Amino acid sequence: MSKQIAVDALAHSRLDHVAVAVRDLKSHQVALVGFLDSDLKARVELISDIPLGHKFALKDLASGSDVLEYGQCIGTAIRDIKMGEHVHVHNIRSKRW
Repeated sequence: MSKQIAVDALAHSRLDHVAVAVRDLKSHQVALVGFLDSDLKARVELISDIPLGHKFALKDLASGSDVLEYGQCIGTAIRDIKMGEHVHVHNIRSKRW
């Protein structure tokens, strides 16, 4: 039997640029990220408080770059976004509308 490791956030794909918090997370906390398409884990030091259900960046994203979630583009960065920063309507524009 394998030991289950509690994660702080989940990403759908190893290609994703963002993960979703599964609990409220605090700035300067090192979040453990699990990926739904593999057994890989990543550690990301947060530079923002991240509320439950909100996204944070898994890598630095330049202004104008695509933002990937579910292995697909969900939006465009409207300013530079640092790894560990809260990702929401203040720094991405949706490509859905």
